[in-house]
Amino acid sequence: MPEAFSVADAFYDALREDEGLPHPIAAIFALSEMIANSQAETTSELMESIKKASEELKSELPNPIPASAGLELFMRFVTTKNWAGGNFQAHKQNLISTALEFAHNTVPSCRERITALLLPFIKDDTVILTHANSRVVMQVLLTAVKTHRKRISVYVTESRPTNAGLRTYDALARAGIPCTVVLDSAVGYIIHKVDMCLIGAEGVAESGGLFNAVGSYQLGIIAKAACKPVFAAAESFKFLRIFPLSQYDTPVAPKILTFPTKADMESQTPSESHSQMTTAMESLNPTFDYTLPELVTFIVSDIGILTPSGVSDALLAVYGGA
Repeated sequence: MPEAFSVADAFYDALREDEGLPHPIAAIFALSEMIANSQAETTSELMESIKKASEELKSELPNPIPASAGLELFMRFVTTKNWAGGNFQAHKQNLISTALEFAHNTVPSCRERITALLLPFIKDDTVILTHANSRVVMQVLLTAVKTHRKRISVYVTESRPTNAGLRTYDALARAGIPCTVVLDSAVGYIIHKVDMCLIGAEGVAESGGLFNAVGSYQLGIIAKAACKPVFAAAESFKFLRIFPLSQYDTPVAPKILTFPTKADMESQTPSESHSQMTTAMESLNPTFDYTLPELVTFIVSDIGILTPSGVSDALLAVYGGA
């Protein structure tokens, strides 16, 4: 493989070409390009190249969890695509074309299926609480209003520190959907006005827990306490073979907020302290969290409406005992 090739560059190029591309699919595009540049002449050499490229990509990403699902799927695909001998270059090209066909066709079909499964749960005058900026959730909400003429209202958390909820608000407002931005700290205040919570996921653990924008976990806790259902819309290519037990048991090193030292506090002037605190908050706070499976009512995926425990069965169907 030429030294100039970078799987991380290929990954980011795919995202630049399509801002709405899910990270697992971008990872599949990147590995497909890696195979095209690979000099491997046997299956074992190719597998080793894929493993090396996957580790390289994960090391370059601040949050490798979403991409990891695509990397695992690609590896599974290559191991099950038997080479019957003959021209190995033709075999590699066949792998690439099949993987790209999957990547191009999967996203729209998955989201359409999820939308169809969720629409029966959204009745007229339903009040929905959503968090961050999920493209699947947006498709569900816009389809419910534009295609099925349903009357809904939406509360959207601001979703700091990225303020992703403001993008959701803008899109809903342009579509004429009544919506209100809610402070992250005010979820408990408005939860009793809500009929259902509808969030997306960057990744779904084997336990059925969710990796999503930070604040999803506390939303789940509050919804559980208020007896409000939490629906997670997530494509099956985001399912991961990991089984975390807590916030700090994830593939990404957790950010644990520390207290400033006395010297740090004394070095700050009153005018500097607020701006420095804001900068520290954005750099030190986590951008995602892990929502425990017991806080999730249903995971609505392209393969069906699953309870959290059903995710392990879905992964078993794909990976078997591997």
